[in-house]
Amino acid sequence: MKIVIFNPKDSFTSEQQKQISSLGQVTYTKTREALPIEKLLEMAKGADIVGVDPDPLGGFEKAKEKLSKIIESLPNLKGICLSTTSFGWVDLELCKKRKISVSNVPGYSKESVAESSIGFLLGAMKRIFVSDRRTAKGKYVLQQGFELRGKTLGIIGLGSIGSATAELAKGLRMNVIAYNRSKKTLRGVKMVSFNELLKQSDAISLHTTHEVANNNMIRKAEIAKMKKGVFIINTVDRELVDEKAMAQALKIGKVDTYVYEGEDLIHTPLAKLENAIGFRGFAWYTKEALENLYQIWVGNLLALAKNKPQNIVN
Repeated sequence: MKIVIFNPKDSFTSEQQKQISSLGQVTYTKTREALPIEKLLEMAKGADIVGVDPDPLGGFEKAKEKLSKIIESLPNLKGICLSTTSFGWVDLELCKKRKISVSNVPGYSKESVAESSIGFLLGAMKRIFVSDRRTAKGKYVLQQGFELRGKTLGIIGLGSIGSATAELAKGLRMNVIAYNRSKKTLRGVKMVSFNELLKQSDAISLHTTHEVANNNMIRKAEIAKMKKGVFIINTVDRELVDEKAMAQALKIGKVDTYVYEGEDLIHTPLAKLENAIGFRGFAWYTKEALENLYQIWVGNLLALAKNKPQNIVN
């Protein structure tokens, strides 16, 4: 059996490396740097199992096309094991046609991302980000912020990360409401419709799954239903939000501040707006989350090799 892992070998512990090598011939990338498609196809040739991180494929926003080409080049591919919770960067329809299983790494970074979401909210509402940027330019101007206590936080998507974010927000004595696509309950959190959440929230934190069905969830029409001066946090994916509509809303003050993560922070209508705070994705990047990630990822690879795939998303 041939296993190709688009991730460096030294990211895994020695014990994990032994477990993977017991499955057959294993090939790793040397670094996490993006590789040209020709190199990726050469590495993948003849693979039965592929373990893939989006970085060697150019990041989330470029990985889908390259991964599809890799899949199409592998006639004996039995499954793909992702290094991420999100799976919107995989062509699931192609995998379904080919009867290729796709496994993700669920819940590994829920505490890390939840803490970052609250950190982003604090940074926005307390004017920490904008004050820092103005100070760095020698253009500091005192700007009034807001206390989180008593404000209503609307959480869209009450999965593991959304639920952890809700618990932290309650600790800050915020009122927490939530919308989830399927029926869900969480103590101390009021479940509401999507439209009611948009209308009632002083701040909104996005925690949906990363998939095509959720693209453009927040458009001009949805923003129009929100309170004037709402704060929005997006640690999921840029494609959830219509960035042209968001840019316009930021310019007129309908949205006070939008904090988001993305790969390309330059070629976007948000790029030069002071109240659009863009970060390269790092909310998940903690010691504890990485330990969880590799443990689950290796478990998925081992299970797939035994024809018992787990954590399947397709």
